[in-house]
Amino acid sequence: MALDYRIDHLRDAAKHRATVADRIWRAWWQPDGRPLADVDAALGKILIAEGFPFSLVASVDGQFLGTVTAVMDDIPERPHLGPCLAALWVEPESRGKGIGDALMVALQSRLKGLGFEEVYLSAKPRMRDFYAGRGWMLTETGVGKDGLDVFHRALP
Repeated sequence: MALDYRIDHLRDAAKHRATVADRIWRAWWQPDGRPLADVDAALGKILIAEGFPFSLVASVDGQFLGTVTAVMDDIPERPHLGPCLAALWVEPESRGKGIGDALMVALQSRLKGLGFEEVYLSAKPRMRDFYAGRGWMLTETGVGKDGLDVFHRALP
């Protein structure tokens, strides 16, 4: 049975701000030694931004399912590549149900509506099949200290 979830701008689902900050922090910022407060401050800037950057939240009956963020640059070694899909996260128990795909589609649609023509992302090599299988073009491998893959796609 498919979940009847919704995708909202974080501004319209602000009750999930602490959860979004926690997931981003645990997955990407904590391993680099950055404090949770830095993630929350970055989200605070996103919440007051007009149009871009933005964060989206998937939820069902008020329960957080996942998030994704659009920022201008998310690849420190390639600051000229942007905008970027960043921090795609789906709760472990909600994976495999199309939520990540829906978050990516919603992000791409918003970017297109804002006049962007392309989008980039970086990911660990273990995620290569996930993104390639969804139409992302692998453009570079072994980037930065984590040996990240860089992907690109034109916005439809």
